[in-house]
Amino acid sequence: MGNKKRWLALPLSAALAVTAAGCGSADKESASGTDNGSAPVKIVFLTPGDTAAKAIQPGDRIIAEINKRLGIDLEVKVVPESGFEKINVAMATGDLPDIVTINYPSASLSQWIAEGMLVPLNPYLPQLPTIKAKLEKDLAWTAVNGIYYGYPFIETERTNTTLTYRADWLETLGLKPPQTLDELYQTLKAVTFNDPDKNGKADTYGLTATKSTGFNTSFNFILYAHGLPHGDWVTDSSGKVVPIFEHPAFKQGVEYIRKLWNEKLIDPEFLLNDNQQREQKFYQGKVGFMPAPLFRHVNRLESSLQKVNPQGKLGYMPAPAGPDGKRGMISTPKNGLFTAVTKQAKNPEKAAKFIEFMLSKEGRDLLQLGLEGVHYTKQGDTITYNEEERAKDGFSSSGWSHPLAWGSVVWPLTVNYLPQTEPQADRAKQSVEVASKGIVPNLVNVTTPEEVEMGGVLGELFNQYYLEMITGKREVDAGIAELSKKWRDQGGAKVLEAVNKAYQVQKK
Repeated sequence: MGNKKRWLALPLSAALAVTAAGCGSADKESASGTDNGSAPVKIVFLTPGDTAAKAIQPGDRIIAEINKRLGIDLEVKVVPESGFEKINVAMATGDLPDIVTINYPSASLSQWIAEGMLVPLNPYLPQLPTIKAKLEKDLAWTAVNGIYYGYPFIETERTNTTLTYRADWLETLGLKPPQTLDELYQTLKAVTFNDPDKNGKADTYGLTATKSTGFNTSFNFILYAHGLPHGDWVTDSSGKVVPIFEHPAFKQGVEYIRKLWNEKLIDPEFLLNDNQQREQKFYQGKVGFMPAPLFRHVNRLESSLQKVNPQGKLGYMPAPAGPDGKRGMISTPKNGLFTAVTKQAKNPEKAAKFIEFMLSKEGRDLLQLGLEGVHYTKQGDTITYNEEERAKDGFSSSGWSHPLAWGSVVWPLTVNYLPQTEPQADRAKQSVEVASKGIVPNLVNVTTPEEVEMGGVLGELFNQYYLEMITGKREVDAGIAELSKKWRDQGGAKVLEAVNKAYQVQKK
């Protein structure tokens, strides 16, 4: 299919990595789905990319196929993953794209809605069956006064975060995966002091994690095991919403973590770890346990481990249970990405249908597999990937997806997608089943504007006190009392007022 591609740069920012794809004249004449044979509708899509995806190149045949099916002339402008500031700059110029993806919730998104920069999807929902079903099933709380201003990509039912461990070490020590906090404590002691790698050195720790911005949630599974009922807020004895650090389970969990820290069962440098450094310690035999995302990472983690230690085995388990049998690993997300049609769109309906297409089964099949006979062949249920042809159109290797399949409205986890070439696919899918049982509900569905405004400052304050308490630099009771006062004084009181109002509305 002959395509004449155009490369366009975003105003004010040469730093934007831009990928453009349009329909050539030959395609325009033959494209189906156009309105009464008229020229395809130009659609500019501004979105953050995904580090797992390749760039879209000129001449991309998947873009051409989308153009053909939808009767559009699609141009994709991509900023680096999490490059939301670049998107804000582009939007501020007034030269709006037709479709934009931004982080949710965010002050920028709230401002765009308030200023009328986004087109409500409600009038188009009857023509957007996939979006409509997802919004009504799990995401109705994202509407603003009953109006949906875009599609919020927030995964509420599935997660891949589990407690992973060196299964070979536990076998060496004659231990089974710990099922309770008491068993976890004993297991971490054994991993730390009983030389699980048999190298004759005292060079291992039981548990590691990663640094984070705001409150560090790495050890939240310990708080949930002690009975913390929600991932965002809790209620006090009078039924008012208060911060989680005022729940008894928080104190009990902090005291447990502090015990692990005092006995040197936790990696003392965990706050210096990014994800890569945490994994390297796991591979190199420095730590036995770490919270980590699995699914498509199962084989990658175990293969990387076995490059260092051929006998290494990756294990994963549910969060251990606390004294009353309660457990949890991760709270239900309230944040994600938000893809919306802007007021710049000449044809909002076409723009909305493009978002629908990316979510629909037809769209997922195209973006994951490509064109049958070109990018893959199928015999029965067996798929053979033509990697050479797929590479020409930006598909990631080993059967993975086209760049448009990643990030803006869905991830492989969301649709349980693994290519047939994926090693250990059964374990990968099982890890999601294990992890998803550890999702902890939220008390309040929405994130209020006050939380968006003050969440960064309050989260950092919370984190400071939390880390000082678990590392013994601050007494627990006094620390929680001081945190409660200072947190309210620095904006928490205003946040609580808004959250309590939202909670009362939710209960009606």
